[in-house]
Amino acid sequence: MTDTLFAKIIRREIPADIVYEDDEVLGFRDINPQAPVHVLFIPKKPFATLNELSDADGPTVGKLVLAAVRWAGTQGFSEDGYRLVMNCNRDGGQTVYHIHLHLLAGRTMHWPPG
Repeated sequence: MTDTLFAKIIRREIPADIVYEDDEVLGFRDINPQAPVHVLFIPKKPFATLNELSDADGPTVGKLVLAAVRWAGTQGFSEDGYRLVMNCNRDGGQTVYHIHLHLLAGRTMHWPPG
């Protein structure tokens, strides 16, 4: 596993407010939230960017999305709504090079973001 901040969270070397975990996905609260609820869902298998994914990795991305959807449902966000976002590389806003899915909820979202 690469030595990113998220890899250290997976290995429990640094603390995180973990809200979801299964064999392949970990979900934890963002330390710099952009909404009242901001949770990151990451695969336990590291991929630096979305550009590294192949067709064989489709199930991994699907599991990230489904984990986020399930968690949003358990928290009561399904009815009012939530936003899921993935960033890729510097210009896409990616700051940690381990793919991750942002779940934002708890307020009305606007487009463009802001």
